[in-house]
Amino acid sequence: MNLNSLLLRPPTGLLHPAPVDPDRHTMSRERLLAYLQIKVHHLIQEQDWDSIRIVGGYDRTRGISRYEKSGKLFNTERPTAQAYGRDLLVQAFPGADYVQHYALIIATYLAMTGRPADTVAYQPPGEEECRTALDALDLDLRGDVVIVGWGLEHLAPRSGVWTQGPGHCWQRTKVGGTGVVYLGFRHSIWGDVAGHTVARLARMGAGAVVYVGKVGSLDPGTEPNQWLATGNTSLLGGALVSWDDFFGDYARTQPGVRSGLHVSSPSILLENQDWLAQHAASYTFVDPEIGPMGAAAGRAGIPFGYLHVISNNLASLYPADLSNERHSDVLRQRAILLDRITRIITARLTGGTPLHGAAP
Repeated sequence: MNLNSLLLRPPTGLLHPAPVDPDRHTMSRERLLAYLQIKVHHLIQEQDWDSIRIVGGYDRTRGISRYEKSGKLFNTERPTAQAYGRDLLVQAFPGADYVQHYALIIATYLAMTGRPADTVAYQPPGEEECRTALDALDLDLRGDVVIVGWGLEHLAPRSGVWTQGPGHCWQRTKVGGTGVVYLGFRHSIWGDVAGHTVARLARMGAGAVVYVGKVGSLDPGTEPNQWLATGNTSLLGGALVSWDDFFGDYARTQPGVRSGLHVSSPSILLENQDWLAQHAASYTFVDPEIGPMGAAAGRAGIPFGYLHVISNNLASLYPADLSNERHSDVLRQRAILLDRITRIITARLTGGTPLHGAAP
C-alpha cells in the first residue's frame, strides 16, 4: 500500500492512545524510557510534529528508521515514517495489536520527554487487511513442522541455505525423517499478526507449528535468561484458549523448563502494576503472540507448541530486562538456552532423550 493511498484515507476510526504512567509500570521509569528509545523512529525523537498517525502498512521503500536492529537475519525491521508537511505518517506491519502497541510506544515516549502526546492517533487495520498482508508468504508445505520465531539462526542447520521471500526467509531440512521448515520474518509478527501467520501456514499445508520466542515471567522468583517456558493454555481476550500441544508433556518434563498458564497481552505498555495484580495469582507467563497462535492452530486443526526463553520478570527487578537485551551477557545466556531448545525439539522429533542434569 503506497503513501498517497494511506494519506487519502478518511480519518475515520482514529483512536488516541493514552500515555502510560511510567511510575505505575512494571518496568522502572529509567528502564521504560530506555526501552522506548530503541523503538521510536528517529524522526519522532529528533523533531516535533503537528500530528503523528500510525496505520497498518508495509512499505520498505522509504522512511526507514536509523534505530533498526542490525547484525541479525530476522526481526530487524521496524515501522517506517514519512513526513507530509508538518504531519507524520507511521506505517506498522498490518496488525491490530501492533498498530496499537506502536502508538502507545510513541505517545508514552513523547509524554516522558516532555512533549505533547495528544498529537498521536492510530487507525486500526481491518481484519481483511491484516489477513491479506501475509499473502506474499507462499510455501509448498507437505505436512512439515514449521518452526517460526526468534533465534532461528541458531536453531536451523548452520550449513543450510536461507531462501529469501518478501519480508521473510526460510529453509527446509529433515529431522529424524520429519520434514521441518524454519521460517523467519524480517518484520515483526506481533500479537494478532502471529495468529494470522499460523492460519496462513495451515492453509499452505503445515502439519504443526512451533513458536520459539521470549516471554515475561509473572513469578517473582524466576530469573530472566535462565529458564525456558512452555504450556498449552492462554488467556486471550478474557477467555481461556487451549490447543493440541505439539510437545505434549515432553518439554515440560525437561530440566530447565517451566510450564504454566499464559496470558496474552497486546502491548508491553499495558502491563502496569494494576495489570500485574490482576493476573499474577493465576498466570505464569505473558507475551503478545502465544494466545493468537494457539487459537489459530486450534481453529485450523493442527498442533501448536511454544518453547520460549524467559526474558524478563514483571514481578521482580532483575539486572536483565527488555531495555538491555542486546548486552553481551544476555546474548551469551540466551545462546545457551537456544542450544537447549534445539536439543528438546530434535529429541521430540526423533524420540530421543535431549538433556541430562538438573535445572538451573
